[in-house]
Amino acid sequence: MTSAVPDSRFEAHLAEMMRRADRALEAGRCEALAVAAGFPPLQYRDDQHYPHKAAAHFLSFVPLTDAPGSLVLHRPGRRPQLLFYAPADYWHATPSLPDAPWVAAFDVTLLQRPAEAAALLPAHTAFVGPCPDWLAGVDTARANPDAVLASLDFARANKTPYEIDCLARASALAVAGHAAARAAWLEGHSEYAIHLAYVAATAHEDAELPYHNIIALNEAASVLHYTVRRRAAPRERLSFLIDAGAQYRGYAADVTRTYAAAPGPFADLVAALSALEQDLCSLVTPGRPYPAIHAAAHDGIARILVGAGLVRCSAESAVEGGLTQVFFPHGIGHLLGLQVHDVGGWMADASGRLCPRPQAHPYLRLGRTLEEGTVVTIEPGLYFIPLLLDAARSSPLGRDVVWERVDDLVRYGGIRIEDNVVARASGPQNLTRAAESAVHH
Repeated sequence: MTSAVPDSRFEAHLAEMMRRADRALEAGRCEALAVAAGFPPLQYRDDQHYPHKAAAHFLSFVPLTDAPGSLVLHRPGRRPQLLFYAPADYWHATPSLPDAPWVAAFDVTLLQRPAEAAALLPAHTAFVGPCPDWLAGVDTARANPDAVLASLDFARANKTPYEIDCLARASALAVAGHAAARAAWLEGHSEYAIHLAYVAATAHEDAELPYHNIIALNEAASVLHYTVRRRAAPRERLSFLIDAGAQYRGYAADVTRTYAAAPGPFADLVAALSALEQDLCSLVTPGRPYPAIHAAAHDGIARILVGAGLVRCSAESAVEGGLTQVFFPHGIGHLLGLQVHDVGGWMADASGRLCPRPQAHPYLRLGRTLEEGTVVTIEPGLYFIPLLLDAARSSPLGRDVVWERVDDLVRYGGIRIEDNVVARASGPQNLTRAAESAVHH
């Protein structure tokens, strides 16, 4: 996969990041912005580091996912400066700048010691990112000021064309991984072996994945963030839920699919939820409050429950009484970008003021109104979670549940379908389905 298209759009992207930085500095009354990649922290009472994960604000300026200790220095009206940390070291491989066109957009200064950056920071510099030890000695540095962070975080929701290109490429990698994982499942492999097939197909190491892959067979799919990866394959192949992503230049894909091993009631539910998910994706347009999509998801899941004969009440009653939350206990999705759960989901404006949160849906991660270029996930679910089912069984909600049918489905775990979608006035741009279509054609 070449990088020609993202690189052709990087200059305009960087110009937009610098404009956002100018606004943030004005809000924080600072003269310069230093954005750090950060260092991997040490494990407790050990000399081993955790894997490095570059800070998202740093990655928004420069596509260096493996440059610990480096910084970007932005001063309004000047070319951005990349302070690239390349120590003289024979214990570890020394980082080197890639041979890429984007490097020419920066004035590059090489650092052999992280503290050398201190002398390069102008007075009244806002420092954003994990704070290094040497920062304490820089009197003029302001570490992660609220006004600066609020301005930068709020703007991150709307992606530049460069960012959407990167997200699309991450989606293509994820789709390749999902295809390999499904093939491994059909061959009867274990959760662990399926995961290995996924990372091989995406050419990712575990530490490079944007989040811990969820590879859930049968009843394990009822655990929303299941990360066990059993080594032994189950005796019976019933269902497979995979929630697994990939990253390109730090931008994440977050994709979920669920499969039934054979026709029957569970396969019918998978088909019904897949159709609902596509209907919900069609709602990702500018001007729409995201909580309205969440509400539409509950309406649709209620209709599925009624149509499948899993509840006795009407769809309206299932929503109003809270019964749908037994089967769909999480939010419909979240912002997506350099972080899987990208920042700013509940911000009302660039000052940091928050949107009101719906008390009935505490796990919804996004309350903003969608704008052109907002990238979100859409991920409805329908689960058979013993903890929630047992609570419903002993409450008034249980009177409306057809328990003999629900109990038969517990061994399948549950269903989640998830796509990554860009809000467009011309119609939603579904990055996941586009990547799947490209493979099929």
